[in-house]
Amino acid sequence: MVGMVESPPVPRPDVRSGAAAAVLLAVTAAFQVALAAGAPWGAAAWGGAHPGVLPAGLRGASAGTLVVYGPLAAVAVGRLGRPATRRRVLRAASGLMALGAVMNAASPSAVEKIWVPVTAALAVLLWRAAPPVPPAPAGGVVSAG
Repeated sequence: MVGMVESPPVPRPDVRSGAAAAVLLAVTAAFQVALAAGAPWGAAAWGGAHPGVLPAGLRGASAGTLVVYGPLAAVAVGRLGRPATRRRVLRAASGLMALGAVMNAASPSAVEKIWVPVTAALAVLLWRAAPPVPPAPAGGVVSAG
């Protein structure tokens, strides 16, 4: 139409990155469930300070991670949260996963270092899965929130 300004297309989040992040979160959650259930994999978690079955407190903490990983996977695939909230959650989780990769790399447990590529990949995938900030309309101002 004459005189109408067409809005630029709204960029979409990287759906494949969100799906890949959800898969890695499911793998990590399964590992944590196994630890909570008494799997003797303590050397690969929580700093590796407790080889074998984790003590009760750390088993409870492993179970508690499900409260984070499940909803985070739902946010990563776009099933939970508005775009602005999803963007904030996924960017914050990405930063925490990057910190986790550093912590896993610094762990005295050689076995725990297997999580470095997983947490590093999650940092990248979660960042890429975050919805982009929508473009400002022509001649207008839009908030990033």
